[in-house]
Amino acid sequence: MSLRALYDVPAPAKLNLFLHVVGRRADGYHLLQSIFVLLDWCDTLHFELRADGALARHDLGAVLPADDLSLRAARALQQASGCTLGADISVLKNVPWGAGLGGGSSDAASTLLALNRLWGLHWPRERLQTLALKLGADVPFFVGGRNAFVEGIGERLTPIALPRQWFALVKPPQPVATAAIFASPLLRRDSDAAIVVDFLADTQLMQWLSGAEAGAAAMTTMSWGRNDLQAAAEDHCPEVAQAARWLEARFGNSRMSGSGSAVFARAGAGDQPVATWGENDLPPRWVGRLSRSLDQHPLWGWAD
Repeated sequence: MSLRALYDVPAPAKLNLFLHVVGRRADGYHLLQSIFVLLDWCDTLHFELRADGALARHDLGAVLPADDLSLRAARALQQASGCTLGADISVLKNVPWGAGLGGGSSDAASTLLALNRLWGLHWPRERLQTLALKLGADVPFFVGGRNAFVEGIGERLTPIALPRQWFALVKPPQPVATAAIFASPLLRRDSDAAIVVDFLADTQLMQWLSGAEAGAAAMTTMSWGRNDLQAAAEDHCPEVAQAARWLEARFGNSRMSGSGSAVFARAGAGDQPVATWGENDLPPRWVGRLSRSLDQHPLWGWAD
């Protein structure tokens, strides 16, 4: 594999169509159920092979933490594989951090997939996913590469097929710390667990998830499920509630993704979204984007 073929490696964002907290393990980790959907909103990572074994990250634009997830992923793969090669990793951030869109986890997953190929390791996807879980709960999903029903702490994935659809996303400037949300007394921790086989066999529910429901309800309802973290996030960051109202006014629905602070609305399933907004409509310092879901990760096929 030539080095140049590994430039401009994408790391897509994700949405939680719903997020239920169904319990808590003895070690304190919360047990979740969710559907994760890949988006065409991506960071870009650049990789250059080093023969000296060194690992270095270079920021293109936004300054990242000194030991971000992409560098930690590279180090973990190097140590686990015993590889003596290294890499220069340059990261161009487009997906905002502290948004609940999985940007850092996606960067880590794309790093694992890219270096697996660049270093000639040929690890299978399942082996990469086992390593990925040590880096963060969302990382195995991105390595898996398919939209999925997610359970446990993020390690149990059931791939699902969903038609492509549009989402409108807005993020207020304030990030939301995940630890603060899970420590909040407003967090609901007792949602009823769905059985995945029954869940996927529910035709009406799957039509809702795909945006295929008929009539006036199409794309204008978020009637199933919820995000159990949203009340705590709105208490921690009132602009989350403001973002939800802003989207409700334009698309008739809204829901927070992950632990926030990004909020999304379903915006259509055709060639074009059902609505949009003008360049100057967003409140100051808010980030907004219309994004389409993906059928699979752009690096699908990069793991054996």
